[in-house]
Amino acid sequence: MDQTKLEQASRILAEARHELALRIVGQEPMVSGLLMAMIAGGHALLEGVPGLAKTLAVKSLAELTGLSFKRIQFTPDLLPADVTGTLIWDQKSLSFSVRRGPIFANIILADEINRAPAKVQSALLEAMEEKQVTIGEDSIHLPEPFFVLATQNPIEHEGTYPLPEAELDRFLLKLVVRYPSREEEEQIVRRLSQETAERGSSSRIKKCLDQNTLQLLRDAVDEVRLDDALVGYIVSIVSASRPVERAKRGSRDDFYRYISFGASPRASLALYRCSKIEALFNGRDFVLPEDIKAVAPAVLRHRLVLSYEAEADNMDADSIINRILALVPLP
Repeated sequence: MDQTKLEQASRILAEARHELALRIVGQEPMVSGLLMAMIAGGHALLEGVPGLAKTLAVKSLAELTGLSFKRIQFTPDLLPADVTGTLIWDQKSLSFSVRRGPIFANIILADEINRAPAKVQSALLEAMEEKQVTIGEDSIHLPEPFFVLATQNPIEHEGTYPLPEAELDRFLLKLVVRYPSREEEEQIVRRLSQETAERGSSSRIKKCLDQNTLQLLRDAVDEVRLDDALVGYIVSIVSASRPVERAKRGSRDDFYRYISFGASPRASLALYRCSKIEALFNGRDFVLPEDIKAVAPAVLRHRLVLSYEAEADNMDADSIINRILALVPLP
């Protein structure tokens, strides 16, 4: 890659992080994950307890890009037509016409996505994968670019529904949003005090990640080099998540009893894309094994279907992914 293009991409990313920091204190893994999903053209699922700025982060990112933005609050009584749109009867023309739903925007915030039943979740499948919606007999393309950024609360289960595996697999990343450090929380409180003194005015964000700069970053990612040996390493990691590999690998670490189903080839494609973006984040135009290992948890944690034995032994997806990374030899 041309050094000038690499420096330009690094400058855009630094400016985007600086602008988001005007609203979001800390939470660097979440911010990096959202930027990564946007550059890769994929969707992201944010999971964390209430009050960790998940919704604020998505709104701030939409403001940063200047793209069209819609928020859909998922509830148990939501219908598929409330998301995608429906056909309505036009009395003047004596025919049906399409009324588009809120999904027709560049950035969709699916807030508390696990509060809607499976019939609503299924309405997102075509949109997330094929970037189109079928209403009646018409298939209508969604705006380009199109991102679904969803949030969910992991501790509240009353009135919630588990997301279908087919939908989870369509998310490029699952970002676990954790509590801020003590210093970050003190900064949050001080910032609120300052905004209160200024009569609630919040920092304005400069639009520095529009479609042109986003395309420039994607062009830079395309020029990041990834060796064939690392492609084999990516496929080996994903293959190692599948219980069918148990007989081939022996009993060196029998974590397979914790996995009912492993990751699909979408995970290999996601690791390939995200590792190149991670290299760009680190100011390099070539991928190292460390880049692949850094993005593996976010790419794989929602694609592993764990067994009841995993729940009984208090094993989560991240622990199993760490075992897989330790098992697969480096190229």
